Amino acid sequence: MEDQDAEHRPYLPIAEHGLIGDLRGAALVGTDGRIDWFCAPRFDSPSIFGALLDAERGGVWELSPLCATASRQQFYVPDSAILITRFLTEEGMVEVQDFMPLLRPHDEQHRQRLVRRVVAVRGSMRLHARIAPRLDYGRARHRTESGEGEVRFISEDLTLVLRSDVALDAQKGEAHGEFELGEGDQALFVLDVGEGAGGETSAAGPLDTGEADALFDGTVAFWRAWLKRSTYQGRWREMVHRSALTLKLLTHEPTGAIIAAPTLGLPERIGGERNWDYRYVWIRDAAFSLYALQRLGFTDEAEAFVGWLTRCLARTGADEEPGPLCAMYTIDGDAELPERELTHLEGYCGSSPVRAGNAAARQLQLDVYGELVDSIYLFNKYGTGISHTAWHDLTQIIEWLLENWDSKDESIWETRAGRQRHTYSRLMSWVAVERMVRMARQRGLPADLARWIDARDAMYRQIMEEGWNEDRGSFVQRLSDKDGPSCDVLDASLLIMPMVKFVAPRDPLFLSTMDAIQESLVVDSLVFRYDPAEAPDGLDGTEGTFSICSFWWVEALTRSGRVEEARLALEKTFTFANHVGLYAEQIGTTGEQLGNFPQAFTHLALISAAVNLDRSVDAAGA
Repeated sequence: MEDQDAEHRPYLPIAEHGLIGDLRGAALVGTDGRIDWFCAPRFDSPSIFGALLDAERGGVWELSPLCATASRQQFYVPDSAILITRFLTEEGMVEVQDFMPLLRPHDEQHRQRLVRRVVAVRGSMRLHARIAPRLDYGRARHRTESGEGEVRFISEDLTLVLRSDVALDAQKGEAHGEFELGEGDQALFVLDVGEGAGGETSAAGPLDTGEADALFDGTVAFWRAWLKRSTYQGRWREMVHRSALTLKLLTHEPTGAIIAAPTLGLPERIGGERNWDYRYVWIRDAAFSLYALQRLGFTDEAEAFVGWLTRCLARTGADEEPGPLCAMYTIDGDAELPERELTHLEGYCGSSPVRAGNAAARQLQLDVYGELVDSIYLFNKYGTGISHTAWHDLTQIIEWLLENWDSKDESIWETRAGRQRHTYSRLMSWVAVERMVRMARQRGLPADLARWIDARDAMYRQIMEEGWNEDRGSFVQRLSDKDGPSCDVLDASLLIMPMVKFVAPRDPLFLSTMDAIQESLVVDSLVFRYDPAEAPDGLDGTEGTFSICSFWWVEALTRSGRVEEARLALEKTFTFANHVGLYAEQIGTTGEQLGNFPQAFTHLALISAAVNLDRSVDAAGA
């Protein structure tokens, strides 16, 4: 990882970051030693360090050598979420150990801390530290107070206590310090987060080395104990387990919610307007995450999310708009996510607008009903089983769906060009009803089976008759319009048809669909979700390839019997991960990571593709 004067550029590439977290919040650490994204005390709280979205006004925590850096390296302590960043210089080598302590599951005494330990591995080096928080996305004023071994940053809503064994000069809302380390020496920085202006976050004074060692060792032990529960022992263990750790890092442990990504505003095209806030619970993403975690044996997370979902559904009603189930919710299960522009922020590399909140929460996305019910079906089959209350709530939801499944909607890709008759939404509506029928039969649960089956079959026939385009030889994005021209737009979301058991993976109709998608949407191993030129989505500009679709392509190849092609495609797709195995939402044409980072959707698809391909390779004796 060459330096190439990266420290002089205001924005690192998105891929040049690692993720740390404590199952409540998360931070991005750049390969240049900067923490340029950190929201606290929760994932969806306003940013404290937000230089990722505005190099001047966003706030940053810098730790870097004062001499020229020859190269930089970044990696995780094996089987953990502790991130190591190394600086190699002519004078020596130092490493920065970044982590947010986690000592035990569901710890009622948990304190949110961001720990940075700097260790001189060889030689000696002089370094610079700058801690410049900008609270509330850089909008809130704060004052600084210095004490023995600590600096406090105090606003009306938040108090940050920075403790260090380095002498720090605090002024103008920041803290600065220079320090020298000889071989074997270390310096320690700990930032405690507390709500309100009272500052009741920690005892005064710096941590000693022994306490820092205990936090480090305890956090390593926490992550390794969690990962030991994985049942996956396949060929791609390192990538699968890093994806599992990433999904866990995106879990809000106190509630069981699973967020889509820890960032907002990262662009799908540099300089473009497709910049969204992903720090919320997408029912779709969380349901797929639930599936991926269950595949690896992490049933506790599945049970916690079903508990969150049960509480969320209890607050909804069939008469609500756009329906009893919204596309996304806050961590607390609130569907009100007003979208606003943070006009004072310039955006990543000038990509504006920067949006907080997400108006797509109030879109009609009929596909979420299928994704939700399918995940609960799997939990009911392989987990502890759903409760009477959960079944009652699901039956109420299905009753609404039976009346509304043939409506136009915005569907999976959340377009802003108006509602359409999306094939994918019909597919997942079919999944919702079909899985409800299965659960009712398996458990003997009360259900109007005859009515449900009639509706399920009507959905199936509609997809087969109106979702198939004979000229294109493919299932297409939207159903044919009886009063107008038929749709011939391809959509990579339809690659999941055999995964949800709608068609057999070697059905000629699906194989033909794969051929059409390969010809038009697949570039080597990378897959575009659709062509905006053919299907305008209400936004300007283009976007990169969609990483979840790339892994869906691998799984479609696997299920259709093209195992060697699938293996090659998977290995190629792995090359687009960043240096620590993380993926953003999209990959650009030159291999750059684009969109919010890291994204749960991508990592869950990686897990599913790898697990299924492992099984097929074993069956083939390859």
